[in-house]
Amino acid sequence: MEGGNSPSLQLQQLPLATAAVSVQPHTDSFSYKENLIGALLAIFGHLVSSIALNLQKYSHIRLAGSKDPRAYFRTKTWWSGFLLLLLGELGVFSSYAFAPLSLIVPLSAVSVVASAIIGIIFIKEKWKPKEFLRRYVLSFVGCGLAVVGTYLLVTFGPNSHEKMTAENITRHLVSWPFLLYMLVEIIVFCLLLYFYKERNANYIVIILLLVALLGSMTVVTVKAVAGMMLVSIQGSLQLDSPIFYIMLVCMAATAVYQATFLAQASQLYDSAQISSIGYILSTTAAISAGATFYLDFMGEDVLHICMFALGCLIAFLGVFLITRNRKKPVPFEPYISMDAMPGMQNMHDKGIAVQPDLKASFSYGALENNDSMPEIYTPATLPIVQEQHGPKGVSAPPYRVLEHSKKE
Repeated sequence: MEGGNSPSLQLQQLPLATAAVSVQPHTDSFSYKENLIGALLAIFGHLVSSIALNLQKYSHIRLAGSKDPRAYFRTKTWWSGFLLLLLGELGVFSSYAFAPLSLIVPLSAVSVVASAIIGIIFIKEKWKPKEFLRRYVLSFVGCGLAVVGTYLLVTFGPNSHEKMTAENITRHLVSWPFLLYMLVEIIVFCLLLYFYKERNANYIVIILLLVALLGSMTVVTVKAVAGMMLVSIQGSLQLDSPIFYIMLVCMAATAVYQATFLAQASQLYDSAQISSIGYILSTTAAISAGATFYLDFMGEDVLHICMFALGCLIAFLGVFLITRNRKKPVPFEPYISMDAMPGMQNMHDKGIAVQPDLKASFSYGALENNDSMPEIYTPATLPIVQEQHGPKGVSAPPYRVLEHSKKE
């Protein structure tokens, strides 16, 4: 009996073992293949977006330097840049469906490197030979560090893959690590918003921290939407689930508010500072959100995590060096040039400026203090003398003009 029952028992256990194998995670080779596809899509998207933005910048520069009365949105160059920008953003959006969030987000350093190189070659930004060592050597060193950091990120990036089904996303959404993370993030966001709005703390770190916290939620929802769309294309429809539209609305809302705070920061601070500090803060917040929501680093060994962190630090340093050497914009002159006004005589004798220098006082119309200035240009002083009460019926003048003792 025992000998006759053993084959049937073995046949009954075989399907169970097969079913257990089917639910195992992806093999290493397939996971690295998906990582590579996602990384290549992200790099391609950032490169195309950088080319598109510089193409639109070139369109603005060419219109500003010509007498063409057309608006910028009526030129073929600007529309070509706009279409390329859509293509680049589509590539970045698609990359979230293949690779982990913590791997895709730091790859935005590629756009900073591409913009630095394209700005020199395509826009033909001029530089003097004496300034090359002082300005552009550090920029090229930064580009090299960013490339090395990108290589380490792709090589040692997290290898966790999960089908973005509605059930899995809902399970992550109500997990206690993410709920605790959301509680801390909401408290920090409210405190920063209070200091920014009520206390007028317009520091760049506070504004960009608001952008980073919103951006971390944006990338979480972007990966959910992109992953569910990919699963739907593969045959398992997920677009009829309410969680898909919840993530879609959250993605749009956080992106709009993120752009609002970013626009406010661009009005107060230089774009180079916003690029470097914003990249560091946004990447850190996004990696933290991905590690909490999608458990990107679950099952990774310590060596891979340390090398991934090293790649992030090297990319941070590279972006900082690139943006540190950008030219600062020339501030707007707060006065009107007298010689540019029609009907006014030119009073710039011997190179003496009528208006004050930017480094001097901003009082309008005051002359510079210059020892070589002719005395005729020295302004007269009109001190006000207090009214003195004399005898009744005799009124004293409210003021008097002091005559100059200088010889004309």
